[in-house]
Amino acid sequence: MTEPTNETGLAAPDSSAGPSNFIREIIRDDLRTNKFDGRVQTRFPPEPNGYLHIGHAKSININFGLASEFGGQCNLRFDDTNPSKEETEYVDSIIEDVRWLGGDFGDRIFYASDYFPQLYAWAVQLIRAGKAYVCDLTAQEVRQQRGTLTEPGTPSPYRGRSVEENLGLFERMKNGEFPDGSRTLRARIDMASPNLNLRDPVMYRILHAEHHRTGAQWCIYPMYDFAHGQSDSIERITHSICTLEFEDHRPLYDWYVEALGIYHPQQIEFDRLNLTYTLLSKRKLLALVQKGLVSGWDDPRMPTLSGLRRRGYTPEAIRAFCQRIGVSKTNGVIELGLLEHSLREDLNRRAARVMAVLRPLRVEIENYPEGQTDMLDAVNNPEDPTAGSRTVPFSRVLYIEQDDFREDPPKQYYRLSPGREVRLRYGYFITCTGVDKDPATGAVTGIRCTYDPATRGGNAPDGRKVKSTIHWVSAAHAIDAEVRLYDNLFTRENPGDESEGLDFTAYLNPASLEVLTGCKLEPGLADAPTGARYQFERLGYFCPDRDSSPARPVFNRTVALRDTWAKIEKKSK
Repeated sequence: MTEPTNETGLAAPDSSAGPSNFIREIIRDDLRTNKFDGRVQTRFPPEPNGYLHIGHAKSININFGLASEFGGQCNLRFDDTNPSKEETEYVDSIIEDVRWLGGDFGDRIFYASDYFPQLYAWAVQLIRAGKAYVCDLTAQEVRQQRGTLTEPGTPSPYRGRSVEENLGLFERMKNGEFPDGSRTLRARIDMASPNLNLRDPVMYRILHAEHHRTGAQWCIYPMYDFAHGQSDSIERITHSICTLEFEDHRPLYDWYVEALGIYHPQQIEFDRLNLTYTLLSKRKLLALVQKGLVSGWDDPRMPTLSGLRRRGYTPEAIRAFCQRIGVSKTNGVIELGLLEHSLREDLNRRAARVMAVLRPLRVEIENYPEGQTDMLDAVNNPEDPTAGSRTVPFSRVLYIEQDDFREDPPKQYYRLSPGREVRLRYGYFITCTGVDKDPATGAVTGIRCTYDPATRGGNAPDGRKVKSTIHWVSAAHAIDAEVRLYDNLFTRENPGDESEGLDFTAYLNPASLEVLTGCKLEPGLADAPTGARYQFERLGYFCPDRDSSPARPVFNRTVALRDTWAKIEKKSK
């Protein structure tokens, strides 16, 4: 059995270099025993009630990766059973995100709403078999009579209705004769079951709402727990891979397909992804959007796949992260730093190096000829021998970072200061000879330097050394740009924890976005294409924002250069 490549699709979620994967071993055993006639058919079943986030990426990686590894297929199926929260916008975004991440579903896009007629027929079948009934209790009354983990539930007073009466009422429900919430169809299972999901769960509710695909055709909609397993059955899914919160629901899914006598998929549960400083609740992410606390679902601070893509994340980095964290049967929390480490590893290999000055300080090289320009050779990416080089212009007036100069430097500060010599990246040695200040405030507005023409390329013929190399751009050639610096959206490791009585929005980070204007960039970045990634040397990884244009370049910081995870991994080897 060959391992898939990572060029056009998802890598198998468990490679020889990654953690073990118990789901993979289950599938291997099933293939050895010919349990599903040698087939592997998985599915990724999102509800279109929001945009996908990094937690969904783990499920996408598992479902599409396993299907690819074992020569099977993975369907994209929308569990669209709740029209009050679902929109075509979400459907379109999910399709785009899955394709971007590498999920290959071909033309296999399905919807639970495709199966509404069959699901209705199966509900009628259960009524005829005496295994379902129409209940007039309100949702609150159903909850009150459900019981507890230690006490059995109370049977509904409508549990004893005849088959004929239930059939008539259910048809009238379908025909729109009753208001929302007035009646439900419930499975007749066991009100004393230790599994609360088996205590006569609701199968259908009345909801007069426009569906994004079926319009007003239906006014009753199946509950997720009723539609899920049967949708898997219709598509003949072999391995229905879910997160752990569905483990207690599995007996109910089994009961439905067994009571109906239809094809029975195998459900397997795995741990869901939880990240520090990150919310992975679509309900809470929607609240951020609706309250205007972020600019939208694709705000680069959001953990949505569209937000991560806009920020400059690559699908390869996300897939590598999913491989790295593995799969288990125990929920835990992954450090956000590990995701960023996977991103840095990927961008370090692919991102072109450029120079940009975010907080410019003017430097005039007084012994450099007026009006002269040198074109200096600069390496595009030292990690990629095929990346080649480029030329960058050098002139009398430059910009450097404000932090790269101190008039009164502290100890162990080796960058530019009066009388000190430093190296300009790809350029010359320069020495600070004077400082210009605002006479009113005393603030440094510029510095004056001399350069050594013999040090072109950054090396001195006499062998003298300098302790610091700084980046720069030529003032005459630089382009002005807006740069957006992003940080964690939340200040708390677990922003969803409301045990202290505070809403999650109380932990929003007021410094999660800093917008810098008047930044100075290499001239070659004027036409940077959308989707390009760059390392601004010494500053981090950046990409053009979707708002960027040649007339108004806008760059997002994807991630800073600091990487504590790299140090941890190096020490562990």
